[in-house]
Amino acid sequence: MTDRNPNGSEPPGPGTGPVDLTLLRTFLAVHRAGSFTAGAKLLGLSQPTVTTQVRALEERLGRQLFERLPRGVASTAVADQLAADVAGPLDALAAVAGGRDHFDRRIPAEPVHLAGPAELLCVLALPALAPLADRGVRLRITTGLTDDLLEGLRAGRYDLVVSTTRPRGRSVTAVPLMDEEFVLVAAPAWAERIGPGRVAAEGPSALRDAPLISYADDLPIARRYWRHVFGTRLTGQAAITIPDLRGVLAAVVAGAGFSVLPRYLCLGELASGAIVALLEPGEPPINTGYLAQRPGAGELPHVALVRDHLLRAGRTW
Repeated sequence: MTDRNPNGSEPPGPGTGPVDLTLLRTFLAVHRAGSFTAGAKLLGLSQPTVTTQVRALEERLGRQLFERLPRGVASTAVADQLAADVAGPLDALAAVAGGRDHFDRRIPAEPVHLAGPAELLCVLALPALAPLADRGVRLRITTGLTDDLLEGLRAGRYDLVVSTTRPRGRSVTAVPLMDEEFVLVAAPAWAERIGPGRVAAEGPSALRDAPLISYADDLPIARRYWRHVFGTRLTGQAAITIPDLRGVLAAVVAGAGFSVLPRYLCLGELASGAIVALLEPGEPPINTGYLAQRPGAGELPHVALVRDHLLRAGRTW
């Protein structure tokens, strides 16, 4: 026999009647933290307790809130909408209740896992994020190729990824971070051997006797430059490949040959005369970098702080 309420009506089904605020607080912590384990640390609870409470809320609502991943969870559309509805009221209630919300500030915040190209992270991102260390932000940095890092983001291994391409699909969100301009450069000695103005006058044929330095055998940056500036396909092979653009720059400065590099990476060397631009086209090739994040997976305060700090800094890069 079905239990009845005192007034004789059927008990409330999924989606009806009040929901325990404790369940909502636990749900919001997991949504912001991106995992049951991190949410449990924020709340000062055990991971099994948090898992049980989230499952109870899912049963109460009759809807799935999280998809379990190898590392963390991914929020469903229902969870994202619920978080948007309850975050403001719960945070306001916590503030009124005594100045210390359910995110116990004595518990160290989870590290922010940031990934991206080694050169961009080391030259631009990390100097911009350095002041956050004094505010208790912990960073775990991973470098690599964009496709691999985006796959790791989808799998929950990273909170944020600086991507050199616009991510496809709905499993991640991305916003423009910066535009990087590419420049054709060589050491002064090579520029003199090639001849002033020859690249502008003759195009890529002026470079046929100069060694090309690249960070990969398929010459991705140089091929892009050739298509955009010269309107032709780059042929030939690199004399030196170094899987780090900072190494490519070092080889160019040392006089090993010429290369195409992001301007941000070699601003100091261009200003000092250690290298020179072999061509200054009216419309240099530009590549837009993006800051990517899984929806609902990184609303921890420190993840949001790193994200917003990077986006502000990116306006000046």
